[in-house]
Amino acid sequence: MWPTGSRPTAGGRSRGCTIASSGPATVTPKYSRLRRRLLLATLVVVLAVAAGVWFLVAPGTDDAAPDPAAPEARLPEVAAASPALAALTTSAPVPDGDLLADELSPLLGVPALGPGVSAEVVDVATGETLLDQDAGSPSVPASTAKLLTAVAALTTLGPGTTFETTVVAGSTPGEVVLVGGGDPTLSRTEPSQTYPGAATVADLAGQVRSALPPGAPVSRVVVDSSLFTGPLTASGWGPGDAPSTYAAPVTATAVDGARVRPGENPRSGQPGLDAGAALADALGVPRATVALGTAPAGAQTLGTVSSAPVARLVEQALSQSDNLLAESLARHVALARDLPATFEGSATAVTDALADAGLDVTGVALSDASGLSLEDRVPVALLADLLTAAADGSLEDGSAVLSGLAVAGYDGTLADRGDDDPATAPGTVRAKTGTLLGVHALAGTVVTVDGRLLVFALVADGAPANGAAAEDALDEVAAALAGCGCRVP
Repeated sequence: MWPTGSRPTAGGRSRGCTIASSGPATVTPKYSRLRRRLLLATLVVVLAVAAGVWFLVAPGTDDAAPDPAAPEARLPEVAAASPALAALTTSAPVPDGDLLADELSPLLGVPALGPGVSAEVVDVATGETLLDQDAGSPSVPASTAKLLTAVAALTTLGPGTTFETTVVAGSTPGEVVLVGGGDPTLSRTEPSQTYPGAATVADLAGQVRSALPPGAPVSRVVVDSSLFTGPLTASGWGPGDAPSTYAAPVTATAVDGARVRPGENPRSGQPGLDAGAALADALGVPRATVALGTAPAGAQTLGTVSSAPVARLVEQALSQSDNLLAESLARHVALARDLPATFEGSATAVTDALADAGLDVTGVALSDASGLSLEDRVPVALLADLLTAAADGSLEDGSAVLSGLAVAGYDGTLADRGDDDPATAPGTVRAKTGTLLGVHALAGTVVTVDGRLLVFALVADGAPANGAAAEDALDEVAAALAGCGCRVP
């Protein structure tokens, strides 16, 4: 093959060679046409780039330099931005305890609250008790008992812990087993209509279908709720409490907080079977048999989903006063402390966890973790102590206790309370409510008119039957705290 540029021509000469007129022949290599074209193209590109650079920086163009006659550009003066979320001032005056008592005593003694009201008010920054009305005597706490469960869950399990719901292969062909992991927020809808961030049955079913051989039939769904043991309802619960619009039998497997229909209040009497039926529907086999049972040892895992973190679950349990979610959290505290996942084991675990967190549990006696039992006893002093510890930062991992408190006139169980009084504008009062027949409670934080952060705990466990009047009376106390400077002139 001839080198480029030296292929012989018809005349016997080689293009690209020059033959000297005398002396030995010398060969001078020349560029071929192709190489010339490449060189020319490269030169054109270089010149174009150079021209572009010259155009951008050349003097005299419109963009090269400002007009000397034009005024110099100046940025406007901007004041420093005020923080959207400013910390409370440390110089706000502390209310005088005697004046505060004079202001609150008539409100705590109204007939709507009945005899024997327990109350405590604490200044968060100093830890000073400003009001103590029978605070050390145990009272029926109603749902303020969920504050104890919240602290126990956060300090024992940690805010970031999640709970897993799993599906494994059954012992016979066509059988799958739904293994409850104690997450009652598992949702039939995507997203959940009640629990933001909840895992979904659809996600779980999709994993199962992907893990099974293509076309493999599912004819039977077994539900394993063996993680929790013991009675499904607690001592001190009424016969109509579970199921009801606010509670259900406590099992390790449930969907939508054991609601019969997502987003609605009525709860089911068979949460485990409902969860199994929801999985069958999501798998596209609504007529599959659903039964309670246990998973075979060493079964293949077909799918797993995780709950929202414990901190989020605590917030939801407090804000919405979710009984089943509170009971489930307490069962996990019991398991973490090597106690039975029963009502009794959970009550012991919660009490022990509070003691380990440095809180005085004298007088505490629990039959459940939600406060639904009329047998529960908690001094309001403990409610005030744990809220103060969460508010001043001395309770490690306790921030979700405060963020889970309902905001008066805005959300949760206080959405329609405290919105008529300007002193209780959203954010001024945040609290956990408690309501049973003859029992009304309110415990939380309040910012005074002077900007002082106080903790308060109020329990009236001998109130008459008129619940609305008792709630209004407690709201009046909270409003008085918010509006009271209570300072000596």
